[in-house]
Amino acid sequence: MKILLNGIGGRMGKEVTRRALDGYKETTLVCGVDGFGADAPVPCYKSFTEVTEDVDCVIDFSHHSLTAPLLAFCKQKKLPVVIATTGQTEEEQALIAEAAKEIPVFFSKNMSVGIALLCELAKNTVKAFPDADIEIVETHHNRKLDAPSGTALMLAEAVESVREGLRRVLGRSGMQKREKNDIGIHAIRMGNVIGRHEVIVGTDTQTITLTHEAHDRALFAEGAITAALFLADKPAGYYTMQDMVK
Repeated sequence: MKILLNGIGGRMGKEVTRRALDGYKETTLVCGVDGFGADAPVPCYKSFTEVTEDVDCVIDFSHHSLTAPLLAFCKQKKLPVVIATTGQTEEEQALIAEAAKEIPVFFSKNMSVGIALLCELAKNTVKAFPDADIEIVETHHNRKLDAPSGTALMLAEAVESVREGLRRVLGRSGMQKREKNDIGIHAIRMGNVIGRHEVIVGTDTQTITLTHEAHDRALFAEGAITAALFLADKPAGYYTMQDMVK
């Protein structure tokens, strides 16, 4: 598979580049796009309008503000796209949903297969303890911009899918007791932590803590490349990590 990498100059762009050049799953990195330019081992363009190479799929590890030009290019070229960027606005999420009517779109707030499994474990645990208190704690490096993380929100959505009436509480302060249906979401930023996510489910008599910790950013690059291959024979539609791990 021939890949165009959007955001090739970024931290995750470099990881995808490294794994692709290593021949991961026999994929080929053909070119990249980066608005700031990048010192890359393949042709790098500052705009999609400059791309002339023939590619099979686009992987996006850029910034959510670039969602519109990314999707416009993919729709014009009829290319499947893996969107691994987080922090989209409601308007940008709507653009993604609309594009999925014309091309295959794989969107996940976390490209880890382990996180997909964590979502399923969290859902099963919450179903088993329908009256439990639920808290989500995420920890990332001190350079991460969005809080809560896209993954924390993905975990919240997973829990909300099996328990009605939950109310998200982002952090906690002031003089007010916890409400029964609160789902607390807490963001910690420190050091060089790649990513740690905890789902804590507690009753008056016991607590279950489900944890996923990323040790190497390569796992997200491998997940994105695997997603690109997953889209190879798919019709237009909106696909997630849960579709891939079924």
